[in-house]
Amino acid sequence: MAAAGDAAKEYVAGAAAGVAQVVVGHPFDTVKVKLQAHNTTAHGKVYKNGFHCTSRILVEEGIRGLYKGASSSFIGIAVESSLFFGTYSQAKQLLQGNYENGRPHLQVIIPSAACSGALISCILTPTELTKCRMQVQGKDVMHGARYSSPLDCAVKTLESEGLRGIFRGGLATLFREAIGNAVFFCTYEYSRYWMHNYLDSPRFSSSSNFVLAKDIGIGVMSGGISGMAFWTATLPLDVAKTIIQTDPDPHLSRNPFRVLSMVYKRAGMGGCYAGLGPTLVRAFPANAAAIVAWEYSAKILGIKRG
Repeated sequence: MAAAGDAAKEYVAGAAAGVAQVVVGHPFDTVKVKLQAHNTTAHGKVYKNGFHCTSRILVEEGIRGLYKGASSSFIGIAVESSLFFGTYSQAKQLLQGNYENGRPHLQVIIPSAACSGALISCILTPTELTKCRMQVQGKDVMHGARYSSPLDCAVKTLESEGLRGIFRGGLATLFREAIGNAVFFCTYEYSRYWMHNYLDSPRFSSSSNFVLAKDIGIGVMSGGISGMAFWTATLPLDVAKTIIQTDPDPHLSRNPFRVLSMVYKRAGMGGCYAGLGPTLVRAFPANAAAIVAWEYSAKILGIKRG
């Protein structure tokens, strides 16, 4: 019973991390999606850069424009983060075995993170599809149905494209999550371990105020750096996913590597990394908030970690 209780706590802490991530990161994500959808077409760039895109959204749609699709993100990412962090923690405990506790091991981290990332891709695909289709709407939209809400988007997608349509971009999401989350957790576990080793040495104060500041600081830095590592490694796959999910052409290939090849021919390497600026700007604060929320929720719930 105790083990089941600890597992449930891990999932609750993961949900808290997801909510924090959406609050901080959704406006940046909206800008990223608009750049990916509109700056990779054969007609050329719609936006000069992330700042131009943000200003256009604010002028034409107001602050609400930056939070389009946020309701589906809150639901999707809360559930996704709960499963992701919870599954990762449980898989890590199972694989830890005789390995030294506290010290990170690649042979434990990589399969735990990749498996949990692959699992959540099943949830992320439909929620991100509705989010992306909501986000690309605006005065600059050239085609497609207009959606009044994420639910309206999901219903219309099911009516017009069937169940297969709601899972458009699933293969790209699977690759992005499996690869990206292995990179994320390797970066997080090792950076956290090294920072704790350094700051836990006798040269630093052991006062309660310092311990609190140290834990928050390590959470912010390890989470922020890990988020940037995730997106640097996987942004081309995310570009392919966005195009697959938002392009109105029903005959467009759903193979992310074919789509990336098409983007490269149209817009070069810059097109494959469309939205990199706002993505990295978002990645640090959003993932820092998620990791701090995850670690402190775990501490409040009494979960012990190395």
